[in-house]
Amino acid sequence: MSLRLGDIAPNFKIDTTQGEIDFHEWSGDSWVFFFSHPADFTPVCTTEMGRTAQLASEFAARNTKSLGLSTDTVEEHNKWIEDVNDTQNTTLEFPIVADEDYKISELYGMIHPGESETAAVRSVFIIDPNKKIRLTMTYPMSCGRNFDEILRVIDALQLSDAKRIATPADWKKGDEVIIPPSISNEAAKDIFPQGWNELRPYLRLTKV
Repeated sequence: MSLRLGDIAPNFKIDTTQGEIDFHEWSGDSWVFFFSHPADFTPVCTTEMGRTAQLASEFAARNTKSLGLSTDTVEEHNKWIEDVNDTQNTTLEFPIVADEDYKISELYGMIHPGESETAAVRSVFIIDPNKKIRLTMTYPMSCGRNFDEILRVIDALQLSDAKRIATPADWKKGDEVIIPPSISNEAAKDIFPQGWNELRPYLRLTKV
């Protein structure tokens, strides 16, 4: 069964480059950026692992833990991390799941037979502190992930939770946001005392 938005992210215990983890215990009260890779020592994956490490402070500022996955062993992961650090000029400090038996890849639907029978595609799961899956993205093996977008959607989800808003197309931090139609104008006066710009009864923009 495929995982859907709003589902509780399945728990698992697995070896990683930082020892065995229980996923739900490890994630704690943090958000999680859980992302898979086809294999160690591959070019696109090396740049993605490096970029995640380079953005460690950005993820930390968003109370978000990074967790990588590749279908190789801990020993291979640790050798690969040396390459990642050397070629990407960074220090990789987040754990990488050793999913050599494809157990987690199958659990999370990361194996797409049309792409490969054995290698995980570039899956992304954004998981909130309640362990709910809030966003998924899937990239083909040939296309590296857009990390600006990954940070943007974490910002959007967290702001939506905190301020009861929605975000328009191409929204970035600091831009106007949308007051959802489920909030009446009367209720909006208390929630958004700063006011709003009503383009249509269903399209109200405000700053938060």
